[in-house]
Amino acid sequence: MPVDLIIFDCDGVLVDSEVISCRAHADVLTRHGYPITSEQVFERFLGRSTRQANIEIESELGRKLPEAYHGDLQDELFRAFEADLEAIRGIHDVLDTVTQHVCVASSGSHQRMQVSLGSTGLYERLAPNIFSASQVKHGKPAPDLFLFAASEMGVPPHRCVVIEDSLAGIAGARAAGMTVFGFHGGSHCDDGHAETLRQAGADLTFDDMRQLPELVRRVEADALAG
Repeated sequence: MPVDLIIFDCDGVLVDSEVISCRAHADVLTRHGYPITSEQVFERFLGRSTRQANIEIESELGRKLPEAYHGDLQDELFRAFEADLEAIRGIHDVLDTVTQHVCVASSGSHQRMQVSLGSTGLYERLAPNIFSASQVKHGKPAPDLFLFAASEMGVPPHRCVVIEDSLAGIAGARAAGMTVFGFHGGSHCDDGHAETLRQAGADLTFDDMRQLPELVRRVEADALAG
């Protein structure tokens, strides 16, 4: 089975944004009447779309989040991204090296990815092959986004490898019938995150993005040998 497409999640895989994002979400939600810590945001909402998170939060609140919340969150995120965001170490080297087609499938909005990927020099390298959960009915952990990305790229699911750091992403990739690598090299990943990803169904885990080309070659060789 040759690998024809590598599908990257964005936050925590291409850009080291999860700590920044969880902190911003916690601060803004707390200001708008939903007290929560950044650790709780990480545990409950990592890898899920803002739309899904908001539905859950509003159900618990018994009311809609105020319109100001959405603008405040965007402003806080974008300010923090522009000030502090960095690309995952080694990702530019990987994009120089891999021979497969690549794309992005993220729970984040296109506007958010324009800022996060743009501030790290990745947007121009990956556009226009950047897909958002806003383009499908169900975000991760449903398979819709991964299947949509593969269809848009013209590659069957069984010839795709997904790179994910979240449980929702692992579940979505597996449901899509794709090979999934669990990446735990972001600053948000603790010592047990690799095992958590394996238990969630990751085919393998790694913490240095520069390992990716060799891992893909290994998967292809194992498939041929099998």
